[in-house]
Formats: sequence, C-alpha cells, structure tokens
Amino acid sequence: MNALDLLKKDHEEVLALFKKADALGERATTSRRDLFEQIDEALTLHSKIEEKLLYPSFKERAKKSEQKDEVLEAYEEHGVAKRLIKELEGLEATDERYKAKLQVLGEAIQHHAGEEEKEMFPMVRELFSSEELNEMGEQIIAMKEKAGAPVPAEARR
Repeated sequence: MNALDLLKKDHEEVLALFKKADALGERATTSRRDLFEQIDEALTLHSKIEEKLLYPSFKERAKKSEQKDEVLEAYEEHGVAKRLIKELEGLEATDERYKAKLQVLGEAIQHHAGEEEKEMFPMVRELFSSEELNEMGEQIIAMKEKAGAPVPAEARR
C-alpha cells in the first residue's frame, strides 16, 4: 500500500479520536484521559514513522525552496505537538487546563495533517515513483507491526 495512503489513514483515525474527545462532557475526565492515551500512542508512532521514513527522504530530494520549507515546517509542527503531549502526560485529567490543552493539540494536529495532505503529499508524489511510495508503505507496515499497532486490512493485500 502507498505510504501516503497509510499516513492519511492515520490522520483520519487520530482526528476521529479528537472528535470523540471534543464531544465528551465536562465531567468525563476518565474517558477523556483514555482517549488521550490512544491519541498519544497513535501520534507518537505516526511521528516516528514520518521522521524516520518520509521526512528525511523528502528533504533529501527537495530541490525547490518551498519543498525544503515544507519539510522543515513539518518537523517544527511535530515539535509543538510533542511538547503539548508531554504537558498532557504530566497533567491529571481533572486539571482545569486538561480539556483545553487537548483541544489545542487537536487543532494543531488537524492543521498539520491538512497541510501535509494538501501541500506536502502532492510534492512527495512528484519526487517519488509509485513503486518507491509502495516500498515506503511496506516499511511503514513493518514499523507498525513491530510496535504492535494495528495495520489497515486493505494494506495486507
């Protein structure tokens, strides 16, 4: 399966978790914490995959300044998300800032995923052949399996 399709599926899954968290009432602190733990796990693996496979390969092939800027911005956005995740990990779900921080993280991820899909992924498609993207997809599947993370059924064909 194509690497970009796998990464887009990850985006959809984590954004759905944020949507569930946003729909929770004020007092649903345990449910909110449980959803955050799923989000944390998914984002941590997703970031690791992008930073190990996609971003370095893309940066290496980037010739135009807007391509280089795109990958550098993506690294910075990951840094922001990691800081928010660390802050959430250190907070009790009952803390009055918890819900707001989780919402800010969700907004940052929604922005980041949207930029990747609309701006970076088309650039990647220009620089890599479909065979290379499929090979990168196989590497993503292997990383997910090694981490014990679910792999989409359609990726196993």
